[in-house]
Amino acid sequence: MKQVFLICAHKDMDQLNALVEALSDPDFTVYVHLDRKSTLDPAALHPAARRVAPRIDVRWGGFSQVQATLVSLRQILREQPDFDKVVFLSAQDFPLLPNALLKRELARLKDHELLETAPIRPGGWNVGFRYQFFHREGGGRLERLACALANRALRLSGRRRRLPDGFVPHGGSSWWALSRACLAEVLQLADSHPRLMRSMRTVQCPDEMLFQTLVMHSRFAGRVLSDNYRYVQWPEHGARNPKVLDSGDFERIRASNAHFCRKLDSQASAALLPVLVQWKESRAAA
Repeated sequence: MKQVFLICAHKDMDQLNALVEALSDPDFTVYVHLDRKSTLDPAALHPAARRVAPRIDVRWGGFSQVQATLVSLRQILREQPDFDKVVFLSAQDFPLLPNALLKRELARLKDHELLETAPIRPGGWNVGFRYQFFHREGGGRLERLACALANRALRLSGRRRRLPDGFVPHGGSSWWALSRACLAEVLQLADSHPRLMRSMRTVQCPDEMLFQTLVMHSRFAGRVLSDNYRYVQWPEHGARNPKVLDSGDFERIRASNAHFCRKLDSQASAALLPVLVQWKESRAAA
């Protein structure tokens, strides 16, 4: 069964190429989106990887993250007529399963959409402020001022923004594995609801909201398994970014059921990486 891996990268070509090499397999196709503002040289990319074009200048927390993913998915669906899932990865992910076991696991989960998701509401994932108020990615002084004034008016009036067209907000991790048919419907919904897409341009971290909202609005909602099979360690006290993993995290990683762990840094995780490689190779031999 064919699988596609989409890697979003912005730094460390050696680490990126090591991930591409780890996923080199006749049944795997790897696409890479290189952040346009990064210093990564496309000519140095592993020859097994297919480059996404056009490249998007990706800014954390903004709509550009969604743009980069949508551009990538449209290219994949155009070029790859037959595959099971797109597995969406960061270049700072590490595969915990040898390819043979990863193929077996994905085959076992072929009838599911692997998408961490929860309704955005009190009692669910309580981050309604992300879409109820206006957020700007970049923009000039006047645009930022207009955004601030609009939010002030919302607070004074007690009103809050809602998603258009009857969409119910859902959210979760921006890393997932979705089937080709599901992604085709997601892109169709995005194209047929321009008001929703316009609203997402002023949402905070829309990459953690748009895909969940569209999938849960689609006919694939009943296939969703709210688990993306990633090991991620979030620091306490509401940190915006996950912890960079080190050797002290190995036992927790090993005890997980994850397919990938993140995030790793070639320097900060230098002691962990060879331990993970050795463990992964032992699983292949078992």
